[in-house]
Amino acid sequence: MVSGIEKSAIFLMTLGENEAAEVLKYLEPKEVQKISAAMVLLKNLKREEIGEVFTEFLALASTKTTIGMDSNEYIRNMLIKALGDDKAKGLIDRIMHNSDTSGIESLKWMDPGAVAEMIGNEHPQIIATILVHLEPDQSADILKMFTERTRNDVLLRISTLDGVQPVALRELNDVLGKLMAGGGTGKKTLQGGVATAAEILNFMGGTLEAEMMENVRSYDPELAQKIEDKMFVFENVLDIDDRGIQLFLREVQSESLIIALKGASEELREKIFRNMSKRASEMMREDLEAKGPVKLSEVESNQKEILKIVRRLADEGQISLGSKGEEDAYV
Repeated sequence: MVSGIEKSAIFLMTLGENEAAEVLKYLEPKEVQKISAAMVLLKNLKREEIGEVFTEFLALASTKTTIGMDSNEYIRNMLIKALGDDKAKGLIDRIMHNSDTSGIESLKWMDPGAVAEMIGNEHPQIIATILVHLEPDQSADILKMFTERTRNDVLLRISTLDGVQPVALRELNDVLGKLMAGGGTGKKTLQGGVATAAEILNFMGGTLEAEMMENVRSYDPELAQKIEDKMFVFENVLDIDDRGIQLFLREVQSESLIIALKGASEELREKIFRNMSKRASEMMREDLEAKGPVKLSEVESNQKEILKIVRRLADEGQISLGSKGEEDAYV
């Protein structure tokens, strides 16, 4: 079955460079990366395959009245992989002409080492303000290059960051823009706080993550608990592979799982059912349907107990948590 990313790659490769460039301008960096990588792998497409993609696109487009896209950037290095140096250079120049990409947003296209070198001597509050605008994995890579003291200071500021004056953010954008010969109005909103800190920590890897969390805990135990609660929630079980699902299901009581699934998405429920025997999944579905209303507090309590089992198995190296980054990916 052809995935959505592959369909997008087929569609854009068929459109031609100019038209594809106009589409890519409105996608998020990670989306462009995935689609461009898929373009590289396209080989010997049949007319029927292309026809099916366009037919599906026309069917979907006919149901839409607006396209709510407001992103105005794409990933240069992915276009180079997809199109080659010569073609990509001209395409990049055309797309980026008169761009209003802000100084902070421009950092997304830079190597983490270059960003760390550029902002490393800034005040930790400025570093925190910058990092919350980047992707969590990029922010994590940048943080790894700082000293332990700076890492801990910046993380604390990220986790307690809840706002910034638009004029201050514009001034920061202007400074960064001049440094990189870029500029623009930039974003006026800030996405800091506990959730952002948790997302970044998810990419730090076991040792650094533990050290930084311990520092937060010594500073504010309640704040540390809030971050930990955000780092791996019940829906993140979707990131665990089938073998891992089967392992933790062996240790979970059926009644506890039923209550926990009352507050789960349909996608997560189906993944759980797929990793049970046919008879067990049928019984679980029936029990879930027959279960009456359950208090939210009870659902959350059972979900937390299951997550304790998941975390223990992850610590023991028996399962890998999909969002934990490279160190966990190679246990």
